[in-house]
Amino acid sequence: MNPSPLNPQSAKRLSLVLGLSMLVVGVCGLSYEYSFSRLATGILGDSTKQWALVIGVMMFFMGLGADLQKHLGNDQMVERFIGIEILLGLLGGFGPSLSLYAFGYWNELFVVVHYLLIAGVGLLIGLEIPLLVRVNELCLPSLKDNLGLILKMDYAGSFIGALAWVFVLPRFLDLLEIPYLLGLLNVFVALGTLFFFRTFVARTWVLGLTGVLAAGALGLGLWLGEPIRLFLEQRLYKDPVVLSQTSRYQHILFTQNAAGRLDCFINGHLQFSSRDEQIYHEFLVHPALSALQSPKRVLVLGGGDGLAVRELLRYPGLESVTLVDLDPVMTGLAQEYPPLVALNQGSLKAPKVRLVEPQGVIEGERVLLEERGNGFFKRLKAPEPVEVSLFHLDAFNFARSAPGTYDLILLDFPDPNDPELSKLYSLEFYRSLKGLLNPQGLMVQQSTSPSVAHEAFLIIGRTLQEAGFSTLALHQVIPSFGDWGFWVAGAAEDYPGQVLGQQVSRPRELPPGLVYLTSELIGAAQVFGKGQLDMEGIPVNRLLAERLFEAYHQAWARQQ
Repeated sequence: MNPSPLNPQSAKRLSLVLGLSMLVVGVCGLSYEYSFSRLATGILGDSTKQWALVIGVMMFFMGLGADLQKHLGNDQMVERFIGIEILLGLLGGFGPSLSLYAFGYWNELFVVVHYLLIAGVGLLIGLEIPLLVRVNELCLPSLKDNLGLILKMDYAGSFIGALAWVFVLPRFLDLLEIPYLLGLLNVFVALGTLFFFRTFVARTWVLGLTGVLAAGALGLGLWLGEPIRLFLEQRLYKDPVVLSQTSRYQHILFTQNAAGRLDCFINGHLQFSSRDEQIYHEFLVHPALSALQSPKRVLVLGGGDGLAVRELLRYPGLESVTLVDLDPVMTGLAQEYPPLVALNQGSLKAPKVRLVEPQGVIEGERVLLEERGNGFFKRLKAPEPVEVSLFHLDAFNFARSAPGTYDLILLDFPDPNDPELSKLYSLEFYRSLKGLLNPQGLMVQQSTSPSVAHEAFLIIGRTLQEAGFSTLALHQVIPSFGDWGFWVAGAAEDYPGQVLGQQVSRPRELPPGLVYLTSELIGAAQVFGKGQLDMEGIPVNRLLAERLFEAYHQAWARQQ
């Protein structure tokens, strides 16, 4: 162990600077992994797979970088570290934007470009850590003290980075703005190292000018983050993007064409189109609700756009509607974004809806709705009160703790294109919901395409049956999605044999104002091809055995 060439006071001060630099570097390194993973998930789906691949690829190239640094001589180590920090800031900061650009212009090359950028960032991170250790030898010649300081600060930075990325950064910045901020931090580390170690650097002004220019480019990217994102996103959609917003849980985007058609995309997947959403929501609500005798209480899980609630409010006899949606940004748009408010007819707007924090379950406000009658009697009837309650919390947790019971439960979740969503189609979840149904109550689950994802559709029905429900399958062509399926379910003890199908099929009067659905269509929607509802050999979807996600992913992958 050679003594430090610096005096003890200078060595201690510079070692502290390097330790703090490593802390910031650790924050940036982990946050880059998260940013690339989130972008890959939003475009390619399957979050578990994408996060595992991104982190795995980055770690592998970090190892390669750590090995490559041994070929660098001991001269100019400070300059090399500063140069790597500047390059890492640029590559990590602009990388996600470049990936999104590649997806918009060269769709088939997105995966190649995305993972090449990840590999480059991993390689530079792998180089920077051992180089920082070697630079710190100037201050702490003791290997155990040197490694202890650098690795401690690296791990602490990773922890801080995880907390910041999950709880802080998404609240203030969107997915493309976060990397620009991280890149700036890397460049600031480079400039700070240059300032404190300037006596060890031969070309101070060259590195300083490079760092300032890099910081300016990243600062401009951060300042113009939203216009850049909108420009890049527009390349992905045929119609003009009119709103793009990233919440803590998902990326929400609306497009609108010259004819006024409004399309909603969540994480790049079409959620609804105003040209035919009525078909979907009328089938989701009315076949089951109109089959019930005097329903009073309805629970909607998902459906933060307010379109299902719009259909429910056609029934003046309802006393309460409870909407549970995880994302307050989506429900906020449903109340405040004019095109969506016009589409859902203000179903979630105040004073009809009261926002409730997800700490518990409380009663909603009482709302006056116009009674639907005929002629003279319509003018004499007083408005009836309907309670609409809105909760922002995970539906799975709500089902396990919600008080009260309901006559109808609507499950308006996105398709199970992610393991996290798949749990909302699980045996355990359905068993929890069964306890929330009143006697003779019904439940409706939107269930993806029975023609494209046939096995996935049957797995949902099979899981409902295993949870103790009698089931009835429905399907209808929706132009934006193709053949689309639903499962209507009631407790097996309430609907033995063919009772459920008979009750849903019986002639009834549907509420006025429907755009598409007729009583005859409800019967036709129960007709499937020969053998299409055969459950033999169909597995059950459980929390720890996600058969539904596997079947769904494989089915839709074959369509691409």
